[in-house]
Amino acid sequence: MPYLFRCLRAACVLIVFCGSLHTAHAHQMSTAYINLAHRPLQDEPLQSHPQQEISKTESQGLYGQLQIRWFDLELVIGLDANTDGELSWAEVNARSAEIKAFALANLKISSQQQDCVLNIHNDIQTDMHFDEGYLVLNFESNCVLLDINDKPQELAIRYDAIFAQDADHKLLVNADLFEQHFSGVIDSQNHVYHIEPENNPILKVIRTYIYQGILHIFKGTDHILFLCALLLTCVLQRRDQEWAANNNKRQVLKHTAWIITAFTLAHSITLTATAMDLIVPSSHWVEFGIALSVVLTALNNIWPLVLRLGWITFAFGLLHGMGFAGVLGELGLAKEQKLLSVLSFNLGVEVGQLMILAVVMPLLFFAAKRRWYQRYGIQIASGIIALIALQWCIERL
Repeated sequence: MPYLFRCLRAACVLIVFCGSLHTAHAHQMSTAYINLAHRPLQDEPLQSHPQQEISKTESQGLYGQLQIRWFDLELVIGLDANTDGELSWAEVNARSAEIKAFALANLKISSQQQDCVLNIHNDIQTDMHFDEGYLVLNFESNCVLLDINDKPQELAIRYDAIFAQDADHKLLVNADLFEQHFSGVIDSQNHVYHIEPENNPILKVIRTYIYQGILHIFKGTDHILFLCALLLTCVLQRRDQEWAANNNKRQVLKHTAWIITAFTLAHSITLTATAMDLIVPSSHWVEFGIALSVVLTALNNIWPLVLRLGWITFAFGLLHGMGFAGVLGELGLAKEQKLLSVLSFNLGVEVGQLMILAVVMPLLFFAAKRRWYQRYGIQIASGIIALIALQWCIERL
């Protein structure tokens, strides 16, 4: 009994820790956007080129658009003048000079290892992404894009904003330059993105989205706990209404492979369909459904009703795929390689999933033969997972 009490006490500490960890990452993804092109990105021509055709010399000019969430700007500048917890366009527009200065201080574009001069237009605008307000800053630059032999030059984009306030913040880069499309992500680990015209942009898209897929599976606590809840019983079998070690490793591996395959197939289907706008589910109910799937899977370990988990894993995996697609939607897809972006992100998710499997399975094989795991361990672990997921259900209702 003392051992059980120690386990329960440790479980309570872990619940509090995981709950605080979840709270820290509960807000919507903090994302900014930058678009670059040879020509102005506005509907109307810039004042410097009124109603004129852009000549070959002028086409070397670099035009861009930076979009930052109002909420992120509030964190660093303090836009809420009346402190009512709401941001109005008047409050944002009133601080336009400070916002421009902040953007210029944290966004640098260089060509031939020299910083370009950025000129932000006076007419700031607003936009919406995922039901959140964004400030839109249009700018132009004197970056040299071609050398004297008309050879495209490498550009470097450095972005340092928001990371001090939110380590999960990202800047999504989209550039249509040199008759190529470039897509990338700047995050807290790497503040610089290089546009290299001679490199294969397709390979860069693949690397970028595989990395983001791996990153998301490790930050997606709900997906990790669902996977762990499924794996907890893979090394066991039911005998006389109790869990017992399954000494047939071949059977264990076959059972585990079936579960992972079912989960992979299911979330690959809905991730692709949702990301390509073939289906448009409600993100609110998808997130609630994901949390509920974790609760039900964990409770099934404590009071087993379903022992063959393949089909139920497939069903719940469809929901998780829609959740993955929601994150990919916030990241954005490479304009010219949308399907490739989706497939690369999905591959990254699978790589991350296999990495988790490689760590968890040896531990479960070790624990399966211990009586404490069969009698208490699986119940305590499943109970912790169920309680955390139940908290998510309540928050997401």
